[in-house]
Order: sequence, then C-alpha cells, then structure tokens
Amino acid sequence: MRDTLLIAFFAFLGAAAAGVVGAGVLRMIRRRSLIAHVTVVAAVAVGAMLAGTLAVARAMFLSSHDLSVVTTVVAMAAVVSLGTALLLGRWVVARSRALTLAARSFGDGGDFTSPDGPATAELAALSRELEETSRRLAESRDRERALETSRRELVAWISHDLRTPLAGLRAMSEALEDGVASDPQRYLRQMRAAVERLDVMVGDLFELSRIHAGALALSPSRISVYDLVGDALAGAAPLAHEHGVRLVGDRVDQVPVEVDGKEMSRVLGNLLVNAIRRTPADGTVAVTAERGPDGVVVSVTDGCGGIPEADLPRVFDTGWRGSDARTPPAGAGLGLAIVRGIVEAHQGRAAVHNVTGGCRFEVTLPTAEV
Repeated sequence: MRDTLLIAFFAFLGAAAAGVVGAGVLRMIRRRSLIAHVTVVAAVAVGAMLAGTLAVARAMFLSSHDLSVVTTVVAMAAVVSLGTALLLGRWVVARSRALTLAARSFGDGGDFTSPDGPATAELAALSRELEETSRRLAESRDRERALETSRRELVAWISHDLRTPLAGLRAMSEALEDGVASDPQRYLRQMRAAVERLDVMVGDLFELSRIHAGALALSPSRISVYDLVGDALAGAAPLAHEHGVRLVGDRVDQVPVEVDGKEMSRVLGNLLVNAIRRTPADGTVAVTAERGPDGVVVSVTDGCGGIPEADLPRVFDTGWRGSDARTPPAGAGLGLAIVRGIVEAHQGRAAVHNVTGGCRFEVTLPTAEV
C-alpha cells in the first residue's frame, strides 16, 4: 500500500510539472490559432504521462527494461495524439473560417446562410443564433424601408395639403385687402373653413408626434364600451346624414373597459369618419362591440368595396390613404395611424379585414377587471 502511494505521489509530481509548463505555454499562445491550443493540450496529456513515468523510474520503482517499454508506448501515443489534435484543430478552424465568411453577409446587407457540413454543438448553436439574428435584421430593414416610404409619402401629401388651403387663404385675403371681393362674407366663410382644416391637420400631426415620441399621457378610467360607442355614433351622425350613409349600432354589449375616454373617443371617431367617407350613398356603416377571448372587440364595418390585399399591411401606416387622391376627403393619412398608436398605448391592437362588400376595422381592448 505504501509503494502504491509513493508511485501515485511521484506520478502526480511529474504530471503536475507537465501541466504547469502546458499552462504557461497556453498563456503565451492565447492569441494564436485554435490548432496550436489543441496541439498543446494533447502534448500536455502525453507529457504528463511521460513525466509521471520518468519520475517514478527515478525513484527506482521501474527497471530499465520496463522504463524503455513504457517510454516507447508513450512515444507512440504522443504521435497518435498529436496527429489527432492537429486534425481536430484544422477541422474546427476550417469550420470557424467558413462561419466567419458567412457572417460577413451582415455587413453587406445580405442574409446569413449557415455553411454546409457537420459542426460541433457550439458552432451549430452559433450558426442557429446567427440565422435568427439575420432574420430579425431583415425584418428590421423591411420595417425601416416601410417607415421611410411612409415618411416620404407623408411629407409629400402634407406639403400638398398645406399648400392648397394656404394658397386659397392668400388669394382670398389679397382680394379682401384690394377690395375686389364681390361677396366678402362668402370669402370669410371659406377662409374660416380653410383655417379649420389646417387646425385639424396640425392637431393630427401633434397627436401623432406624441404617439411616436412615447409622450402620450393616458388617464384611464372604468367606462362601459356601450357609452363609448353611443357617443361616437352621436358625434358621427351629422356627417353620415350629409353623405347619405346609415349608421347601425345594434350589437353593442355593455362591457366595462379601463381606457382613456377622450383618446378612445378619438379612435372610434376616426374609424367612423373614415368608414363614412369611403361608403357610397345609401350604404351602411355598422358598429359592434362584443366580449372576445382576448378582450373587448369593437368593430366598424363599411361598404367601401374592400381594400386590395397588397395594401392591407399598410393600412395603419403613417401617410397611407388608399389612393393617390389629394382631395380633402382623402385626409392626410394620419387618422388610422393615430388609431393604432392610441390602441397600442392601451395595450390593445388594431386590425383590418376584408368582408363582403367592404372591410371591417377591429379594435381589441383589454377587459376591465371586476
């Protein structure tokens, strides 16, 4: 038992010496290739065995014949181990280089494609993570391009919509100033209408800027969705009468919601105004409010004839108006963007679907806790 302990002690001393030397070498080459590191690790393993054997031999526990046999076996193991380490290192380095080349596609604005061939579990996990990152970056680039397109359209449309009433105001004010207006009262009424239109447009821009800046301050209170819909229908009734459109609000449940009444009234008002303006005369705009699995669903269905499928994802984008018209009824393309911003600020969501003869806008709001 004593001899075994001594053998273990001297073998440990020799192996420890080889390990210390190997650790020092690894520290010196820590910036080198993975091949060098794997080779050093394999050399340390074989060197530890050889150093332990020599330490035991010097302590006279092995004969000269046994020492030569063990040394020969260790030497052959060293050759095989170092060869295997070199092959492993070259394979891992080659795979890493292929992964590096594939990752360069990020800088070129392309998509990452994982290199073909087998890989270690760590490199395979890294490849999957890079593929997921590439997918998210592609989605982000698409959103950025869509937002940039919306901003450009908004600037172009707002510039036109501002220029038209401003030009009219300038012409009418000059006519009044020069005393050539045949009917000053009519000019004043037209100027007032133009100013009101500009005021609405500026108000929408201010509201949208608050939403985008995250500065929309909500004052939620418990209110019945039945009251919200009723007030919105009453406010939109004159416009519906002017356009010859019927408003229907029969299927409205008395479900409580925790919302900012003023902001949600604006949401329903924007949806109703949009629906009335898009629905032809003698058409119907129907409003419903029902409890759903995800909350309270308030829907506004119009008779616009439907929205092209390609345009459905853009309906709530800033500046989208569904047509190239520059007439006042087309609006500035801000109403639906404001709807989505306010609804999402309430932790809800807005959606649109085509139905027979028109489309249905849906607003889902969290149900107030009892």
